[in-house]
Amino acid sequence: METAPAQRQAAILFADIAGSTRLYETLGDAEALATIARALDVIRQVCEEHGGRIVKTIGDEAMAIFPNAANAAYAAITMQTQVSGMKTSRGTPLAIHAGFHYGPVIDDSNDVFGDSVNLAARLTSLAKAGQTLLSADTVNILSPSLRSRTRTQDTHTVRGKQNDIAVFELIWQESREELTAMAPRAAVRAAMLKLAHGDKRVELGADVNLYTFGRDAQSDMVIADRMASRLHARIERRRDKFVLIDHSTNGTYCTVQGEKEVELRREEFTLRGRGRISFGHAYHEDPAETVEFDTQ
Repeated sequence: METAPAQRQAAILFADIAGSTRLYETLGDAEALATIARALDVIRQVCEEHGGRIVKTIGDEAMAIFPNAANAAYAAITMQTQVSGMKTSRGTPLAIHAGFHYGPVIDDSNDVFGDSVNLAARLTSLAKAGQTLLSADTVNILSPSLRSRTRTQDTHTVRGKQNDIAVFELIWQESREELTAMAPRAAVRAAMLKLAHGDKRVELGADVNLYTFGRDAQSDMVIADRMASRLHARIERRRDKFVLIDHSTNGTYCTVQGEKEVELRREEFTLRGRGRISFGHAYHEDPAETVEFDTQ
């Protein structure tokens, strides 16, 4: 007798290619299909890079599951940014509308079911081209930095819900104020990150976009700790910042000097100041394979 799939907490995200009917009318079936497939490939890659999994694609829509709301939010920001930069053969920009919600789901690996799925799908249908909508309950569990990138969209009546749902939009575009603030900083301060692991010293500058850690010999910095994963984590340069991204089974632990240690589980953390990174366990459990970092 088969065991029924267990219920768990997860973030469900839907992303639709906006205006797909129009694409078929203007490009023809073959080219429109290829264009939509290209955009869905970008969405798939972004989801996987942020710890998510594509559950299924139906026509011009993708459904993905993430272990937490933060990863879904970062994935939504990234896919909106990347797809908005794509164009058809006629020079028309592409766009997606997306929605996600964090809550209980039934995941049997082949499909995902539950009220959270239905709510995420409804949020997506409410979103306009270039929008990502999420529920107030999901906003409340995001980090302060992510919550600051949301704005209210009032309440909406959702089929199957007794009460109206408070809806928020996740802002992915850089505002004029943000761009203005970044411009002088980027001109004055070049991106630089120093890493130290045992006798190895590395400096990552503006010419380095990606640096990997893990037990695999092909990693940029090999971590011999038995608790580390083969492909454990990576650092990405984003403008003048470096972001630590966990991919591991046991987690990545990061401590900024003078602050409490932070545990990352398929999450991101912007490195600042000086500190240390431990792989697969807290620093105090075994400091031998620690990587020291310095962004100053």
